[in-house]
Amino acid sequence: MAQCVQSVQEFVQDSFVPMVAVLCSEEAERVTRKNNLNFAELLRPFCRLTSEGHIRDPNNQVQVVKNLRICVNNVVTSPNTAFSPAQRRVLNEVVLSCQPQEGTATNVITAGDCDLNFSATTPWFEAYRENFLQSMPASEHEFLNHYLACLLVVSSTETVPVEQFLKLSQEQHRIQHSGDYTNPKWFIPNTLKYYVLLHDMSEGGEQRADSVYEDMKQRYGHQGCYLLKMNSRTFSAEEDEQIPDPWSQYLHRNNLQSQEVLDDAAVNSAAVENNISAAEGDSHPSTEKGEASNSLESHPLQLDTASSSGSLHTLSAVNPELKKGARDPESLAGGAGSHGASLTLNDHDHIRQFIQEFTFRGLLPHIEKNIRQLNDQLVSRKGLSRSLFTATKKWFGGGKVPEKGISEPKSTCGLLYPPEAPELQIRKMADLCFLVQHYELAYSCYHTAKKDFLSDQAMLYAAGALEMAAVSAFLQAGAPRPYPAHYMDTAIQTYRDVCKNMVLAERCALLSAEILKSQVKYSDAATLLIKMTSEDSDLRSALLLEQAAHCFINMRNPMVRKFAFHMILAGHRFSKAGQRRHALRCYCQAMQVYKERGWSLAEDHINFTIGRQSFTLSHPENAVTAFRQILTNDSRQTATQQGAFLREYLYVYKSVVLGNEDRLPQLPLPCIHSSATRVYFGHERRLAEGEKQAATHVSLDQEYDQDLAAMWCHLEEQLVAAANRGIVPATFQPTQCCLNSQTDNLRFPLAVAEEPIIVEVTFRNPLKVPLALSNLSLLWRFTAEGATPSEEKTTEESAGEAVTNEEALTEGTTPKDDVVTTEIILEFLMGPEETKLARLRLLPHSTGQLNIVGVVYNLAAASSGEPTPSSEGQQALEVMVVRGRQDLKIQGPRLNQTKEDKMLVRHGQDRRLDPIITPPMPLMEVFFLQFPTALLCGEIRKAYVEFCNVSGGALCGLRVASTHPDFFTFGSQTTTPLTPVSPTSAENCSAYKTTATTRQPGSVASETLVSAKDFSQLSGVMEIPIEGGTLQPGESTQLPLWLRGPDQEGVHEINFLFYYESTTKGIKISHRVLRHTVFICASRSLSVQASACRSSVPPHHSVDEKGSGGTLVFVDVENINTSEAGVREFHIIQVSSSSRHWCLHKCINPANDKDCKLTSRERAKLCFRATRCKPHQATSAAVEKYTFADLNLGNERIISSSTPCGDFFFRGCRPPQPQRVDGTSSRTSSTNKSPASDISNIVRKCNELDLNIIVIWKAYVVEDNKQLILEGQLHVALQTIGKEASSLTPKEEAQEMALLKFKAEVPAPVALLSAELSQLIKTNLHYPETYTHPFVQESLCVVPVTLTLSNCSSAPVDVLIDLRHKSSSPESLEVHSSFTWVGQTQYKLQLKPLEVLCLTLRACFLQAGVYNLNTPRVFAKLAEQGAMCETSQQAASPALIIINSARVQPQGDVLGLLD
Repeated sequence: MAQCVQSVQEFVQDSFVPMVAVLCSEEAERVTRKNNLNFAELLRPFCRLTSEGHIRDPNNQVQVVKNLRICVNNVVTSPNTAFSPAQRRVLNEVVLSCQPQEGTATNVITAGDCDLNFSATTPWFEAYRENFLQSMPASEHEFLNHYLACLLVVSSTETVPVEQFLKLSQEQHRIQHSGDYTNPKWFIPNTLKYYVLLHDMSEGGEQRADSVYEDMKQRYGHQGCYLLKMNSRTFSAEEDEQIPDPWSQYLHRNNLQSQEVLDDAAVNSAAVENNISAAEGDSHPSTEKGEASNSLESHPLQLDTASSSGSLHTLSAVNPELKKGARDPESLAGGAGSHGASLTLNDHDHIRQFIQEFTFRGLLPHIEKNIRQLNDQLVSRKGLSRSLFTATKKWFGGGKVPEKGISEPKSTCGLLYPPEAPELQIRKMADLCFLVQHYELAYSCYHTAKKDFLSDQAMLYAAGALEMAAVSAFLQAGAPRPYPAHYMDTAIQTYRDVCKNMVLAERCALLSAEILKSQVKYSDAATLLIKMTSEDSDLRSALLLEQAAHCFINMRNPMVRKFAFHMILAGHRFSKAGQRRHALRCYCQAMQVYKERGWSLAEDHINFTIGRQSFTLSHPENAVTAFRQILTNDSRQTATQQGAFLREYLYVYKSVVLGNEDRLPQLPLPCIHSSATRVYFGHERRLAEGEKQAATHVSLDQEYDQDLAAMWCHLEEQLVAAANRGIVPATFQPTQCCLNSQTDNLRFPLAVAEEPIIVEVTFRNPLKVPLALSNLSLLWRFTAEGATPSEEKTTEESAGEAVTNEEALTEGTTPKDDVVTTEIILEFLMGPEETKLARLRLLPHSTGQLNIVGVVYNLAAASSGEPTPSSEGQQALEVMVVRGRQDLKIQGPRLNQTKEDKMLVRHGQDRRLDPIITPPMPLMEVFFLQFPTALLCGEIRKAYVEFCNVSGGALCGLRVASTHPDFFTFGSQTTTPLTPVSPTSAENCSAYKTTATTRQPGSVASETLVSAKDFSQLSGVMEIPIEGGTLQPGESTQLPLWLRGPDQEGVHEINFLFYYESTTKGIKISHRVLRHTVFICASRSLSVQASACRSSVPPHHSVDEKGSGGTLVFVDVENINTSEAGVREFHIIQVSSSSRHWCLHKCINPANDKDCKLTSRERAKLCFRATRCKPHQATSAAVEKYTFADLNLGNERIISSSTPCGDFFFRGCRPPQPQRVDGTSSRTSSTNKSPASDISNIVRKCNELDLNIIVIWKAYVVEDNKQLILEGQLHVALQTIGKEASSLTPKEEAQEMALLKFKAEVPAPVALLSAELSQLIKTNLHYPETYTHPFVQESLCVVPVTLTLSNCSSAPVDVLIDLRHKSSSPESLEVHSSFTWVGQTQYKLQLKPLEVLCLTLRACFLQAGVYNLNTPRVFAKLAEQGAMCETSQQAASPALIIINSARVQPQGDVLGLLD
């Protein structure tokens, strides 16, 4: 139970006090009425004695009476046998008038993860308990609330006061003894009469009053009368004196009780508590009854259905003035300060002294005398009558009944004792002892009476004796015996079940629960209180359930959930009893436990009830908050229930808005996912217009990709660097047209005036019912540029310069379109549980700071289309529309930079909704014409691109960057042919620049010398060659664009980023970009394999005038097209080369003189001779000059050095220059390089070819019964002699897992040297194929053999030739080997760079046969190195010579080829 102001002992003592009646003459009533009080009310604040009293018990022991209080009441003779509806109404009003005050003490209990805050005291329960105990009707089975004495009050102004005393005395005797009145009940027949003479000091006559008083003392004795002087205050003299008013706290309850007689006439005797509408001040009793019948009150955890009649629109708000007279103590008593207006503080002391005199000299002696008399009577009767009585009961079966339980009674509680019965005399004596705090003797008497009552089966009497015996045992000083709780349990059970008297059972339970609480037996107290709840009294049940809840929370281990559950039950019963404020308080306290626990249904019920009660109590703001919780949480309610919740919320919300229309309130529906808000700056992308295809740019329909964003940022950096002489400015920030949660939003974004800002807001409908939004728009605040607070301006003044559209949206006035135009979406429907995007637009017209605050809209419950029978009020609710707002509050990313950031939870700023509006900028749109979506690999296609300036400012500095710079070209200004601009006229024209020629057999290539500077677009950034470099407002230009299909098949994503600037400098936005993404599907076309080898023709036999045999180039072309694109056949029409050092010289292919046709999977082999460029072309001044050589295989020659062939060569096939430069510089400057690296560089240089082959083809495609001619080119880069190159990039094979190596293995240097040095020297043996010698005449045959040594490197080489070697190879063993070299057998030579040396050797043969001359061993090394390595001569094929005898004539010489 909750904490109480009184201690348990004080509470129990004050529950049973001596009762004193009052009879006043009319004149005495007039005197007291001057103070707006009757005599009983006048005495009430002074009825507690401040000093101790004493009595002597029958054993003549002195008993001290402490803190005694008496109860003084007027004599009321009306019957009052049980609690009437009027009395119940009084209790209801008492509880209603006692509400928790703001700022009162509260308990904060932490149980688990719950912090509960609830009121520490429950004064409404204490007030109810006090009033309940004081209004207990007097009963026959106990005497505690019977009157012990009667005050007879007469005024001194009476003519004959003594006669008035006599009349009053006779009246009291008649009331008590005539039998006409059942009320009031008197304790003993000889009631104490105390005579009080009331003298009004303001009327004078004090001497007469004193003389009358002296006469009274003579007549009644000085202990039986008293002169009370009062009304001493004079208003003229003491107007300023403030006299305390001790009557206020007593009069409210007293006035309520005084109305019972009037209320009884008005209230039907059959009325029940729930029907009393005045409990909460409702002017319509039927409404409260209607509430009691709806589903809200049928069960505390059952919610209303949509068809419930208990909707809020049927409830009327409380009229606070309606019952003020019934609840306001000031209005009841006539206003504050009017009580005791004629009394002074001395008068207060006189009254206090009178009470003390009456009690000590009159009441206590009277009680002491009666205790003695009763004790003597009982002692005298213990002889014959008592023993006979007991014996009679034994003979006739009367036995002792167990104290702890109640056996089945033989009769009901209707057994009544006569007033003289000895059992009642014992009970009477016990009650007298209890009233004067003689608890030990009282317990003894109660215990004795209890046994007798149980023996007689007088259950009502027995229950009363058990109850008081338990209380007496508890109140005994020193606690000689434990509190017999089973006495109380038996009494409660008897009152309730046997006697059917809930009033007495309730009193018993209240006493027992308070005693159990004082003994920290909270569980037993809670059990007892819960048992006392029933359906006959909702108010009692509510109060007891609330106290049980407090018991659960005050346990040593607080039972939080039981506390909350019983608070809910108490709130439900309070609601049924009409105590809405208390019901609301209980639900709010329980909500602390149920909140955010996942118990959504219970939480919904509590919030719904809080909302309803708050609205009924005229707290619509709290009601809105509660209903908001129901709607925003993820509800598990049915769609019907959610619809009912929504209608209730709209109704409540409407009432709030009607009272406060200055500012739009926040709406809970639909939910807004603020972090998912996206902001787009600029116009939306224009769709294709006819053949034109607009640039894709950025759109809200595109998903954000982090990798793509990084790619676009990289491209923009390249463009900015190209525009700023290769340097990216430190202030560079990548352009972000669309901001979302993944972009960098720490800085204020820049928007452009007169260009729209589109805000995409994500709405989610959490309900299962549709929502209808209308007039949806953005709420913004705008601060004009230059309106920031300066030194002269205060913050308030500067803040006043901000312009907002909230007033216009709230009041419906003219919108502020001159600053920012706001688009309004007239209708926005959301289905059940739907997530939907709304794109809201703003168009700023001025420069400054724009802050997008939130969204404003009208909310209504969309009609589901199901016709349901409903009242007119509900139909009005269905179309009810409320207007409100929701703010867009976006939390920035969590900071994680500093140590403080990591230890605390800090979030950065998110500025995506706070753009800075900058002056107008030029705006460009890009369109593509005849742009393909599918190409063959290497196919050349001509398209057109159109640039349009759609703004009011000129733009310049057009550039484009791409992820695939080899995919397109605008052509070079010096080499671009004159092509028609119109797309239609160039429909069937070739993309190449061609000349008509006739191919002659054996013709050499046509060579063209081109400078690389003519094709300067070698990086990823390309300047767009528009005329004049500037686009004026409204101007557009169209340029040709050549495309080349990617070399790899598949779908390729190709990104373009167009860059342009404003001609006006010094503005915040330095440049703008436009994105375009295309997807090209590349199909297979041709596969080109090329290889090169050195010609083995001796130098003096070479056809080249330079004396160099040149290089052979083999080109294999295969048709790998799968005919998916309808390609019929490919024609190879030309093979071209491009290099700084080499060029194709002529075609030595033995095929027919016509172009090569390839159908599916056919392969063609072409052979060409390549020669070095002319010496004068390779001068240092022309290092960057490239020689283009064209060998056409048909009747037309394509000029490969012009656009687009040359462009795509330089963009796609040019070897990387920086690597070669680094290699030469490292080779020449490094002195500490290893020998192996030097040799590798020399050998690589020796074998370097650097020849690029361009194969140009045409393809014939049948499409829609129409033949089209496609053309294209493939590139093959021949870098090294002897290594094959391909136009197809080899697919990377998956690397197998290898062991982890922590130390690199150093390869053997000898193997590296032998492998590389063997390539330094090329050897040729020149000898006759057959030789005839007359062996008969001369036995030795000597044949001259020429050994040609060629230094292939650009460094001097030392050569060692050893002729003493005898070959052991299998090839040489197959032929006759008996020959030897004669003459010098070892030569040491040094060859200069690229030197060719001929050495004459002689071979000696002894007989005819076939001999292998390939036996000389040739070793070579660089001049600076020390290690010799054998050349690759031994790995060559045998050099065979046939030696014939003399009879055969010698034949001509042939060349023996050794490589």
